[in-house]
Amino acid sequence: MLKKHLLALATLTSVSAMPLAQAAQPQDDRWYVAPFASYIRPGGDRDAKDGWGGGMGVGKIINEHFNVELKGFYQGLSSENRNGRWDMTGGTADLQYFISRGKFSPYTVIGLGAMNTSTNGDSGVGFIGEAGAGFTYELHDNFLLRSDVRYRYNNNFNAHLQPGTDEFHDMVVNVGFVVPFGAKPKSAEKSAVPVAAAAESCATLDSDSDGVSNCADKCPGTIPGSKVDSNGCPISLELKGVQFKHDSAELTLNARIILDGVADSLIGFPQKNDIEVRGHTSSEGSNAHNMKLSQRRSQAVADYLKLKGVTNRLYAKGFGEDQPIADNRTEEGRSQNRRVELIWGGN
Repeated sequence: MLKKHLLALATLTSVSAMPLAQAAQPQDDRWYVAPFASYIRPGGDRDAKDGWGGGMGVGKIINEHFNVELKGFYQGLSSENRNGRWDMTGGTADLQYFISRGKFSPYTVIGLGAMNTSTNGDSGVGFIGEAGAGFTYELHDNFLLRSDVRYRYNNNFNAHLQPGTDEFHDMVVNVGFVVPFGAKPKSAEKSAVPVAAAAESCATLDSDSDGVSNCADKCPGTIPGSKVDSNGCPISLELKGVQFKHDSAELTLNARIILDGVADSLIGFPQKNDIEVRGHTSSEGSNAHNMKLSQRRSQAVADYLKLKGVTNRLYAKGFGEDQPIADNRTEEGRSQNRRVELIWGGN
């Protein structure tokens, strides 16, 4: 196939300078939500213990490197030496810069916003600025784990929530996940073949490898190994490898595995013609015994295929030793004669 493409390319290039058809890289520009939990380690200026919180972000992927995000949060700290606690509610506008995008995507982030702080009966609104680094890890196109560590500067503008200072320095660790909306754009492979050369005639193609071109094939998707007619529709299929325990109609484990695949193929094949399941034996034993054995074996195969969901009408018929395809005087020949076939009706 590659050789055919290259020959077609050389021919077209000698006639005209036709441009190559190349697929543009699709840009992921989805919106997303990002819930998160936070651990806060306050600086000594707050006179407070470590605390916890959480929040939600809503963002948009801008391009390969940048996200913008608005987020709100609530965080709480307990005091070291005073009654009460620190309750902090606020939000930031974040700009994230991704060093690379992939399953694992590291990024840096800066954020600016405001925060209302309440402690010991007083409250004040102040400015906050954050800077840090983190990563996302993609578990699914629409679900990513995310974590980052940030330094936060907080200025409460003379609110005097803490004697001696209105500036605070905290460390915040966020852990959460990102849920993008919609399907993730998929990268299309670049084509190294001119568009005109890529459109091959159906007369040269045989998608199901049954020996009949796509133009003439009236039964596309033929089960591999089937004998077909001139229209590409199945006539018969020998179930190679489908064997039974000695002198019985009990399928071997390997036979069941093979029939599982045959059943899947029949279920997916659009033509639902009736099928005759034919059983054959070698010549050991009496003709009457072999006739009954082949009938039971063909019925066992039909029953198993029905059990697996095949909707074609299946008719079991035993032929005993009457239709050999090899010499019964050799073990190899006898092995070939012990077989089961599917014969399609209506083709």
